[in-house]
Amino acid sequence: MERIIMNDLLRWKQSKNRKPLLLKGVRQVGKTWALKEFGRMHYINTAYFNFDEQLEYKQFFETTKDIDRILQNLMMASSQRIVPEDTLVIFDEIQECPEALNALKYFDENAPTYHVVCASSLLGVTLSKPASFPVGKVDFLEIGPMSFSEFLLADGAANYASYLKNIERFEPIPEAFYNPIYEKLKMFFVTGGMPESVRSWTEDRDVERVQYILSNILDAYVRDFAKHPDRKDYPKLSMLWHSIPSQLARENKKFLYKVVKEGARAREYEDALQWLCDAGLALKVYRSSAPGLPMSAYDDLSAFKLYLVDIGLLRRLSLLNPSAIAEGNRLFVEFKGALSENYVLQSLKPQFEAMPRYWAVDNPRHEIDFLVQRDNDIFPIEVKSERNVTSRSLQKYKEKYKDDVKLRVRLSLQNLRMDGDLLNIPLFLADETDRLIGLSLEIL
Repeated sequence: MERIIMNDLLRWKQSKNRKPLLLKGVRQVGKTWALKEFGRMHYINTAYFNFDEQLEYKQFFETTKDIDRILQNLMMASSQRIVPEDTLVIFDEIQECPEALNALKYFDENAPTYHVVCASSLLGVTLSKPASFPVGKVDFLEIGPMSFSEFLLADGAANYASYLKNIERFEPIPEAFYNPIYEKLKMFFVTGGMPESVRSWTEDRDVERVQYILSNILDAYVRDFAKHPDRKDYPKLSMLWHSIPSQLARENKKFLYKVVKEGARAREYEDALQWLCDAGLALKVYRSSAPGLPMSAYDDLSAFKLYLVDIGLLRRLSLLNPSAIAEGNRLFVEFKGALSENYVLQSLKPQFEAMPRYWAVDNPRHEIDFLVQRDNDIFPIEVKSERNVTSRSLQKYKEKYKDDVKLRVRLSLQNLRMDGDLLNIPLFLADETDRLIGLSLEIL
């Protein structure tokens, strides 16, 4: 498999101001594989240490802060060579050894020639409660589920991935490309972007195995709820988690606590909900009152939508059977288009620095699925799960904010085209949204 994170890791290696790197991400998203593969590709050798599996390594960090002594002990205990510049040192599950986390400060200050990378879950470092976090002494990267572009590469369709990445003109995509890529996208809605699920499909073409893998990942996440500092919040976390498909199945997808439990109040569940978001398992999209900067200044903190970290996990949690792949565009329209929205959010999140928002007004109701910030401009993005894209919301938004609207964007099953200030992007091109917006602005 190929992961885009490799480009970021290579830039880290080549940086003159390189610091020890902490790679964050949810469980089973491919952190360890990415770091080991990076070491294999770009270093003479890799020295790997897992603080969850090899508890004895923790004592080397508890007795001294001297980096030379620490590395000498690690080499003797593991029989692995560690050479400055030539060796990638990987500390996996570093949240299990707070002293090792603290020692990153001394790697940065006293041993900058050593290339050190660490893997941790998004909440792991916080929950480990290190005595002193090495603020300013660590670089950070975050890895998410595989994108559709990465899925194409893994599925032996590099030609399609290359074609999409190099589109420069707003003209219809030929059916010879459109139709097979559309079918690949439907399969991506089944597998999602969790690496083990994708690998199982690309190697074995076994849908039942994909189902089993996704179920295991969901079960593992539920077991992680027990790690919440307050054990009494475990039932709340479970109810919140399992309510997400129901929340998204409604026409108005605004999160309602009463869907979690009849009579539930925000103050009872907000800490548990924030834990899910901090863990990266749920993605919170706030309603914006207006397209202004900074976006956070216009957030309605009482109104938000909640999505899952991965489209495949949402489909599995929703108990939508993979057989829907054979039923036309059912995968895209099921749950009021929630699967399509979740997929688009996953695609947009790594492309834009600020988390997307959404916009809505009532009487009559109009809603824009996502607002994204590109440089100092806000762009409205509507997601349509069918070829029928009739909607008044984008027009209403333009009428209300005509002085601020440079371009409107729609992601749908229709072909690529520009209609005045309206850019229609096929759903399978969602990973190229930022680039295509840039091309559009050059034309307008």
